Amino acid sequence: MVFVGWYFVSNTLRNLDERKIATGFAFLAREAGFEIGETSGFAYGAADTYLRALGIGLANTFRIAAVGVVLATILGTLLGLARLSRNWLIARFAAVYVEVMRNIPLLVQLFFWYTIISESLPGPKDALTPVPGLFLTNRGIAFPVLHYDPAQWWVLAALLAGAVIAWRLVRWAKRRQAATGEQFPALSVGLGITLGLSLLVLLAVPHEIDRPALSGFNFTGGAALTPEFAALLFGLVIYTAAFIAEIVRAGVLAVDRGQFEAANALGLPRRRAMRLVILPQALRVIVPPMTSQYLNLTKNSSLAVAIGYPDLVSIANTTLNQTGQAIEGILIIMLVYLTISLSISAFMNWYNRRVALKGARA
Repeated sequence: MVFVGWYFVSNTLRNLDERKIATGFAFLAREAGFEIGETSGFAYGAADTYLRALGIGLANTFRIAAVGVVLATILGTLLGLARLSRNWLIARFAAVYVEVMRNIPLLVQLFFWYTIISESLPGPKDALTPVPGLFLTNRGIAFPVLHYDPAQWWVLAALLAGAVIAWRLVRWAKRRQAATGEQFPALSVGLGITLGLSLLVLLAVPHEIDRPALSGFNFTGGAALTPEFAALLFGLVIYTAAFIAEIVRAGVLAVDRGQFEAANALGLPRRRAMRLVILPQALRVIVPPMTSQYLNLTKNSSLAVAIGYPDLVSIANTTLNQTGQAIEGILIIMLVYLTISLSISAFMNWYNRRVALKGARA
């Protein structure tokens, strides 16, 4: 293996030297010379370096992957449970969704959503407004946000403090139930404390809603999702959710039938039985294949180059076309996706160990 690796590396370096192609990563400090349409809130200009441009691409990749994983998990879980519903119409609708979306290539779905947003929606002057403050146009999706004020960081601090209190409350409730058998609505109370504390701090600090308003040929103010980001997000979420739905359904069906009967015998309503008895056991089956879907969603985000979203792959392609250093560019892409994938796998493996059944030791 060492000999094969040495042969390929030395052969590559010799060929690059014969063609007078520079090697190394010194090009990262040079001026990029191109603009990026979407910077995820970071400052960037054409005079910045290639390294900063690649950093912007990485931030865009993280942004789409993080939002996509959360939304795909929620939608996929709901669809998986819907397939098990006793309501024939709901179960059939979920089944049709899963079978259709799983069998249409993701790239085709991305083109479909991009065409819908960029060509089928009206211009800013005739924007669709499904709810007050939300505007759907071929320039993107505009919506209101909080006007930034430094004091609003206290809201984040309150949110984190509430989350810590809720976590401690859940742990206390589990110990109390194990000791006395009495249940305490820790999740509901913890969520109420977290949201209530954040809302109180928000009301106490300066806050103002920044609403989008039509100005000239486009909207100003508020925030907006570009057609590229929206199309990529819709495509990834809708496609991945179909696979997650089947994973959730398989996990629930893998739970022994006696657990359902025991929950019914205790008089638990179906929803409560699913939440307290079935899903905790199904997680041990769901988590491992769910990890693969998270990895797939993150790697599939590289298809963004097909619809013009400036993710890491798109910016790296522009960089290597300008510099001619394709090997370094491809190596950066490989190392970044490898690091992201291993990080997701490590986190999910840690969570899987927490929910796995612990065998008794002799």
